[in-house]
Amino acid sequence: MDILLKPIATTSNSRKEATDDYWGSVITEITLADHIPGEAFANIEDFSHLEIIFYFDKVEEAKIVFSGRPRGNPDFPVMGIFCQRKKDRPNKIGLCTVELLEHNGRTIIVKGLDAIDGTPVLDIKPVFKEFQPRGPIHQPSWVSDLMKNYWE
Repeated sequence: MDILLKPIATTSNSRKEATDDYWGSVITEITLADHIPGEAFANIEDFSHLEIIFYFDKVEEAKIVFSGRPRGNPDFPVMGIFCQRKKDRPNKIGLCTVELLEHNGRTIIVKGLDAIDGTPVLDIKPVFKEFQPRGPIHQPSWVSDLMKNYWE
């Protein structure tokens, strides 16, 4: 079965290339596509955080991987793609929780979105506390090393 998705919005920010770190201060405008009515953002400012689902449209098919060392670092173990958050994924889908800073008509401004300028947005969801993990989160120790500068 094929699934056809149409972007609902587009990003605009200062990041022109996908790099591994320093996403924490990135401010991004997300503007609704013409076919989405502005009412889709009605009362969005009632939420402090949003989940942005986006499409890694610049990833080349030849770069898609199913396993490897995170960031190619030989100090990290070989991990399957579904154990990593890298962009070179089979369906090229990204997900990021962001802080909502502002809502202006058909545009929202968010902080901390790790998507480059011009990225197609597939969906936006508000963060509900009730959808957050209900128990402790555990992860391999190498993840903290990998992420130490990501949100700087």
